[in-house]
Amino acid sequence: MDVLVLVGRILFAALFLMSGFGHLTQTKMMAQYTASRGVPQALAPAAVFGTGLLIVAGALMVLLGVWGDLGALFLVVFLVPTAVIMHGPWGVEDPQQRMMEQTQFLKDLALAGAALMVLVLFGWAGPDLGLTLTDPLFDLD
Repeated sequence: MDVLVLVGRILFAALFLMSGFGHLTQTKMMAQYTASRGVPQALAPAAVFGTGLLIVAGALMVLLGVWGDLGALFLVVFLVPTAVIMHGPWGVEDPQQRMMEQTQFLKDLALAGAALMVLVLFGWAGPDLGLTLTDPLFDLD
């Protein structure tokens, strides 16, 4: 069972690691898109870089099992505002673009739900989860 949970953590974290490294290496391009979605131009680069750090940290924590529950919470803190601010379909007039944003919005919310389940898994199983480097930070038992 421990191996299956580890494989799930690897698959889950891979998306966030790739996205986070994109935030960190393509900050300028992503900041332009961020500003186009209503984030003030002056704040956009810092927002992109900061969220990149947040999701890389969260993904590594889940992957390695270093306070994986806190890492999952980091991902939720990233995903929910991102869904609303960056991918809210309301106000998008082009039907095709609105559909794309709605898909991204729902994907982010689904991933936030999965991250909450990961948080609960770490907190509930505690040190019995196995193949982790630390015990969870939160005791949900």
